[in-house]
Amino acid sequence: MIGQLTGLVGQIEGERCIVDVNGVGYVVSASTRTLGALPQPPSVARVLIETIVREDAIQLFGFATTDERDWFRLLTTVQGVGAKVALAILSANSPGEILLAINAGDKGSLTRAAGVGPRLADRILSELRNKVAKMPGGGGTVSAPGIVSGPSVENDALLALAGLGFRRAEAWPVLSRVLAENENATLDLAIRLSLKDLAR
Repeated sequence: MIGQLTGLVGQIEGERCIVDVNGVGYVVSASTRTLGALPQPPSVARVLIETIVREDAIQLFGFATTDERDWFRLLTTVQGVGAKVALAILSANSPGEILLAINAGDKGSLTRAAGVGPRLADRILSELRNKVAKMPGGGGTVSAPGIVSGPSVENDALLALAGLGFRRAEAWPVLSRVLAENENATLDLAIRLSLKDLAR
């Protein structure tokens, strides 16, 4: 099994690159984030590798960070999420954004990725919600908004911000900070302060 490659970046095209290690060119599939982080050919790069062995092929998937690799491994445990879809999710969202999306129940952030429809997004949210505390940045301290029963300023403000075009994963951290700094904030004040921050 290959866990890491260090060599010359020979070519970057589409969703893959070639890493030349001592004259042998390895074809590595990667997210657009990882490909964008690679130096221009023919510079030397170190790429973390996840090897997937199938009957008809051995595929190499590359990552610029351990966080991205760990999320790839977790995402591919969900039924219906293959390596290609996992890379698409990691191209559309950073590991931190995926963590926020899952905690916030933000289906929209996941469906931005090619190959992820509403049904699959729902499955990802339900299957991974209880597993993300172990993930990079999880720490078991992030609570999920929007799942408390009954009306609340937080829920209503999140819905209002979503109606204004802000994704939950984007709005929730700002709103949480606003409410922490203004404990008795009204709905109107919470929305206005959040918008002020989000508009920066």
